[in-house]
Amino acid sequence: MRKVYVVFGILLLLQACSSGKAALSHGNYYEAVLESVNRLRSSPDNKKAKAVLQQGYPLAVDYIESNIKNGIASDDPRKWRNAVKGYEQINYMNDQIKTSLGAMKVISQPVTRYTELKEVRTKAAEESYSEGITSLMRNTREEAKRAYFDFKEANTYEPGYRESIEMMTQAEFNATLRVAYEEINASTINYGSIQPIINSLNRQFLSFRPVAQRDTVPPHQQLRVIFNGYREDGSARITSNNETVTKEIKTGEQKKGADGKMVDVMTKVTAKITYYKKTKSARSSSLLTITDVATQGVLQNETVEGRSSWQAEWATYTGDIRALSSSQQSLTKQKETFPNDRDLFNQAMRNLEANLERALKNFYSQY
Repeated sequence: MRKVYVVFGILLLLQACSSGKAALSHGNYYEAVLESVNRLRSSPDNKKAKAVLQQGYPLAVDYIESNIKNGIASDDPRKWRNAVKGYEQINYMNDQIKTSLGAMKVISQPVTRYTELKEVRTKAAEESYSEGITSLMRNTREEAKRAYFDFKEANTYEPGYRESIEMMTQAEFNATLRVAYEEINASTINYGSIQPIINSLNRQFLSFRPVAQRDTVPPHQQLRVIFNGYREDGSARITSNNETVTKEIKTGEQKKGADGKMVDVMTKVTAKITYYKKTKSARSSSLLTITDVATQGVLQNETVEGRSSWQAEWATYTGDIRALSSSQQSLTKQKETFPNDRDLFNQAMRNLEANLERALKNFYSQY
């Protein structure tokens, strides 16, 4: 077993070296450096990893810095954020090399760009903040979402930058769809509550409040679920069908046949089997309606049901039981049973809740 582990380790080592070399040959200098450093961390004298690191590191630094300079000189709307990412990559390579003794032997003095990073972070914060303002001014929910993440990004680059936190709050408010919901029981059945379903829908940019909970801000939509009731079959329904089964079975020792060869003594046996199936079903029903408050337009209107069913099977027979298969014999040992109405009700209600939740999640996935 130990040999297997050794061989497996060698294969992983060769694969890592190969992937680092492949990254280098494809111009992915940054990935090549990280692959080689990681390999040298576990195998400090790996020659291939050393060669990849020695060749790839200066290329990676030069490539990243060239991209930063070219980006700053361009009209790229993300040039300062890209600069932050580039300087962070250079600093990250420094951190990785310094935690690998094998890599330190190859690159003894990796470069850092902490001063440059500090300078561009403020500009990146302004870049994100300005983009957030532009998105917010478009006055749509989707643009408000983008603005929220822009302001959040600005605050990440420079905590407390201008009014980034306040603007995040404003953008989130503008992006949030507010839904007032109510549930109406139009039956005499105590079905429970849709509150667990509502709890599963709440997420960022989507807020649900009961209609009775007045808010200073009017909702965008009104959600109404009317529980119309529960019905089950008055009694279980029994159906049956018959089958005549014939089988030849061995009933004696071998004897000589007409041709002089030994043959089994066979007897034909017959049985008549009657199959019974007993079923009972139930269903719960609700009406789901979603309305746009501003236009009073109906966005969703559908009946949602929850169904449940119960069934039992058994059989009786006359004749020779040996004619029956093992499964048929098992059925004849079963007795008539009776449904549990409470189980039927509970299953119908669980299915109704699941179907309501599915319908609402499908609808609100677009928001």
